Amino acid sequence: MMTHILQNSEYLAAFRWFLKTEFSEENIDFWFACEDFKSTASVEELQWKAREIYQEFIQPVAPREINVDHHIKEKIKRSLEKPSLSCFDEAQKHVYLLMERDSCPRFLHSDAYRSLKYKSKTRWYI
Repeated sequence: MMTHILQNSEYLAAFRWFLKTEFSEENIDFWFACEDFKSTASVEELQWKAREIYQEFIQPVAPREINVDHHIKEKIKRSLEKPSLSCFDEAQKHVYLLMERDSCPRFLHSDAYRSLKYKSKTRWYI
């Protein structure tokens, strides 16, 4: 279900809104920042983006700190000198699983999801 939410703009917007109400929208923003990071071509841009992601989501007391363990954070910090396209993979997977196992089930029982699901069932196509 998580994959469907991430690929459908209406469901993604509703899920993002839902995460915001739960004070955890940094998870989806981090996930998309990682997806963008993986498409980076130049080494200079890779280093710049890696530092931005680290400062925004990973470092202790980051403005939008995600919930990953200390070992993952340290591994990422060490990789900042020479970041690779996969340096955030472990943290991204952890955040994805957190959303899939924790946030997504609650979202599927939320009014936001139910009204969106109802809306899609009642659409008339000509």
